Order: sequence, then C-alpha cells, then structure tokens
Amino acid sequence: MLFRKNPRVSESLFINNASSITESNFNPGVPTVVIVHGWLGNQYSGINPTIRDAYLRKNDVNVIVLDWSLLAMLNYPIAVAGVPGVGLGLGRFLSFLNEVTGASFNRMHLIGFSLGAHIVGNAGRELGGRIARVTGLDPAGPLWTENKNRFRSTDGIYTEAIHTNGAPGGFGIEFAVADVDFFVNGGKLQPGCFDNLCNHNRAWEVYAATVTYDHLVGRKCANILQITYNTCRGSSLSVGNDSLNKTG
Repeated sequence: MLFRKNPRVSESLFINNASSITESNFNPGVPTVVIVHGWLGNQYSGINPTIRDAYLRKNDVNVIVLDWSLLAMLNYPIAVAGVPGVGLGLGRFLSFLNEVTGASFNRMHLIGFSLGAHIVGNAGRELGGRIARVTGLDPAGPLWTENKNRFRSTDGIYTEAIHTNGAPGGFGIEFAVADVDFFVNGGKLQPGCFDNLCNHNRAWEVYAATVTYDHLVGRKCANILQITYNTCRGSSLSVGNDSLNKTG
C-alpha cells in the first residue's frame, strides 16, 4: 500500500512561490525525503521511483525529487562545475520550505546518487549541517578527489555514504567521506555486474532494499585491507535504512 495522497503523479514545488507548496499535498507533520539523481539522469530515472516507492510502502512521508536534468545532461566537466550551485539552490529551497510550512530540518533526509551525492552535501552545508540525515549513494569520484565542494561528513547531523564502484577507473569515490561509509562487497565491484554502470547503480538499489527490509549490516574496519578481504570484525551498524535518528 502507498500511503501518500499523490504517490504516482508529481506536483511541482517552486522556491519563492508559497502557493505551490501550500496548495500541494506537502504535509509538514511527516518526515521529508529528498532524492537527487546523478549525471545524465532526470526525474524519471530509476533511482527516483525505486526509493520513492520503498519509502511510501513503509511510512507516510513527503518525497521530493529534485530534477536538475538541464545541467545533468551536459558533458561531465560542465555538470561537475554546476554541482555547488545546484546544491546551494536546493538548500535555499529547503529553507523556504521551512519558512512557509514550518517543516523541521531535523525531520529531513537528503539522498543523492553519484553527482547528486555532492549536491545534497552542498545543500546540507548551505543549511549549516542542520539536516537530520544526508546520504551519499556512491558519490561520484572523477574530478572529486581533491574537489573542495565534495560531500563531507559535516554536511548533516548524521552523514552516510554507500560505496559500490570506487575502483580505479570506477565511477565512485574510493575513500571515506561521511560519518559512516559502507563499502558494499568491498566497494568496488558488485556480484552480478559486468560493467561500472551496473556497479555504480547498485548503490541506490541496495539503499532502497534497506529502507524496505533493514536487513544489511556492516562491520567497522581497521584498514583498507580488511575491506578488500572482508575480514572486518569491529562494531556493527545497519547499512542504509530510513531512520532519522541514526548515529555512528
């Protein structure tokens, strides 16, 4: 069962247009989940309905999908250069949403995939790290290793990254960037995948599954060798899930 009033047909919300929000089905009394696609994506990309439906089957929440496809469809370096501005805009929109409806930042969860991970990081930074939770799904690696605008651990009250394609030549960033970083199956290559696009996309597929089942557990690792050889034996923590009060 999908709980929301408009689970399939979207409504457009605009910054500085209060009526677009107050006349919509947005409910400030429930948590808000924001989903941001990656390079070459749009509002219809697989990540959006997959994560949306996982949430709505479980709880009554607001799901906001940021469509930044006009920039995301351009060549990669141009899209990368535009990420901070998109993140800034998202942060300012959420501030406006808070002003208009009273929706609390500590009941918001920002989820971004690939370049979208760096967008939600910048959005959280614009809001002073007050967002309850910011999740980066295989944050993009190319042109981001030394980029000061990349996803950071301080972008939210709790930040988490799920790495699935951080191998040399892969699409994801190879190293830890959040409060908690999960390197799924070593974080480089995924079972059943035969190319980097599949490995990369596995991050949002895994995340959506954890919202539904909360069934995956990671263990703290002392070094990269333990990650590589699956010998981590430290404290355990659930991967992903939808908890707004998660810590680690």
